Amino acid sequence: MKLSEIKPLLTEQQELLFQLPDGSLVPEHFHVTEVGKVVKHFIDCGGTERKEEVINFQLWSADDYNHRLHPEKLLHIIELSEKVLKLSDSEIEVEYQGQTIQKFGLAFSNNRFLLTSKQTDCLAKDRCGIPEKKPTLKMVSAESAGACTPGGGCC
Repeated sequence: MKLSEIKPLLTEQQELLFQLPDGSLVPEHFHVTEVGKVVKHFIDCGGTERKEEVINFQLWSADDYNHRLHPEKLLHIIELSEKVLKLSDSEIEVEYQGQTIQKFGLAFSNNRFLLTSKQTDCLAKDRCGIPEKKPTLKMVSAESAGACTPGGGCC
């Protein structure tokens, strides 16, 4: 989800619900401790220079169970961050503390923000020497498929 996509959703919500990939919810008393711009400047395994920029939200749960972040407050934090950090309309990445800091993508469905699993990938598959996967074919015997067999008289 991009920054431009979350803002209208926040104006329509009565409460903020973030759902982890396993279906559990981030506790309702979470804080958004950071909204930031993360720029990654790197060289991929094929030698190509690349830059990525994401908008980072960090969610954190403390022991203050009476705390509830409302959608309009998060929208205000985003708008302030846009002005101060000069945020572009980039993808949103969410950090949340599991057994270690976990990074998620963000989607929306059924009045919930869904923290989606992220995967690594090779950006230079054509240059790094990994062969393409070939489709697996299922072998079937001629007899079990009802096909003609030598001497069967069907041809």
